[in-house]
Amino acid sequence: MDISYTDAPNLADDLAPLVRRYNRANGPVMILVNKLGGTLEGKMWMMPAALRDRVEAVVAQALSAAYGVAAKGAQIGPEMGPRGPLVAAMASGAVGGAGGIVTSLAELPVTITVILHAIQREAAAAGFDPDDPAIRAECLQVFGAGSPLDGDDGGNTSFLSARLTLTGPAVQTIIAKVAPKLAAALGQKLVAQAVPVLGAITGAGLNAAYLRYFTEMAAVRFRLLRLADVHGADAVLSAFRAAVKVVPIRRA
Repeated sequence: MDISYTDAPNLADDLAPLVRRYNRANGPVMILVNKLGGTLEGKMWMMPAALRDRVEAVVAQALSAAYGVAAKGAQIGPEMGPRGPLVAAMASGAVGGAGGIVTSLAELPVTITVILHAIQREAAAAGFDPDDPAIRAECLQVFGAGSPLDGDDGGNTSFLSARLTLTGPAVQTIIAKVAPKLAAALGQKLVAQAVPVLGAITGAGLNAAYLRYFTEMAAVRFRLLRLADVHGADAVLSAFRAAVKVVPIRRA
């Protein structure tokens, strides 16, 4: 459902539901995930260098493929209802974790595609065209920005600036930037799924957690973009930063 704002918008009122979603996304579930796995980057050292490189390559390929599929329309495949993405993510994680590292690695592209489609739905719900090349690229960037307040997010205001039509090389640059961060997060998932059978339970749970997190971050991100058109980027991000309790995803 598209959202709209009043003719005389009150920024604090418009931000209130986004603050709740942001804090919920960074709440107990993700805190537990981080405590169990340690820092996302730090967990990767447990994996052999060759496997770390393979994970990053698979993630980059999956992002590129999912971006290409997105060009054909966000509503691909049967409509499964509001809980469809969660069911699909959990099923994919369970299947991947059932066989340990090998099947978990094979499952990554499916998980990334499911999450990207959920991100696209949030873009559409905020009133953006998910087929617009710039919005499709913005969907990819959700994977790489820990939150709208992430210190790595181009000074925190770049994602609120005017959207431009992107070229193919520009998209590949985004993927090259996003892939290592997403690979670090999903590398944690692979380590947790390393034990066959038990990994199926872990995989389903972690996929659900990551799906919820990235979906909430996408909802916040795209609605902040809408508010920036009304109030201005600096005013929106400054007010949002003051209103939330920041819980960085990369810290245990």
